[in-house]
Amino acid sequence: MSTPVIQLIVLAAIAIFLILRLRDVLGTREGFEKPVVTRDEATRIKNRDRFEVIEGGPDTDITDHVEDGSDNAEALAQMKSAEPSFSVSEFLGGARGAYEMILMKFEAGEMAAIQPFLSTEVYESFATVVEEREKQGLTIDANFVGVREMKLVEAEFDPETSEGEITVKFVGELTSVVRDKSGEIVEGSPNEVKKQKDIWTFARIMGSDNPNWQLVATGG
Repeated sequence: MSTPVIQLIVLAAIAIFLILRLRDVLGTREGFEKPVVTRDEATRIKNRDRFEVIEGGPDTDITDHVEDGSDNAEALAQMKSAEPSFSVSEFLGGARGAYEMILMKFEAGEMAAIQPFLSTEVYESFATVVEEREKQGLTIDANFVGVREMKLVEAEFDPETSEGEITVKFVGELTSVVRDKSGEIVEGSPNEVKKQKDIWTFARIMGSDNPNWQLVATGG
């Protein structure tokens, strides 16, 4: 056998060896093989699927506070549609703080501090009470103990105006005494903690630049 032929056989053997090695390392590809997915792509797909599951199920930010499928739940969902950043839980946290602030400023007669958070009707009603107290020379010393109970009782949304209304029941605890001009106590006790039940309705145009909710109605 001539030298050139031997060389061709050796080169062919080396080529076959290299092909087999590459196949072992890289594997084979068939017509319907899954495309290669990088780590970042796999993470994106995983997150996409997770979000799709969440979007397809109940919104716990709503169902934690009202019955799933109720009119209240539908109204809250419409509010979220009008303003995607709206959170029911965050609203209730803010309503708790607003309840204490408004109640204590009203008791102290500091109406200017809470006017931006009250509708015109509620402000005038509160101001009338404060003015009447001042005419009689009465002052109130109150101390807020805390909110014993808070519950979302009703929600409404007007799609034409984008106004949302949420009614919340509060049961607060506070001490309160009424003093006359001389400072004598005419009602209440500084050591007696009393419960106070209020049902307040807050309203706001969803999606507006003004983040403040206004107190538009009160009841007991």
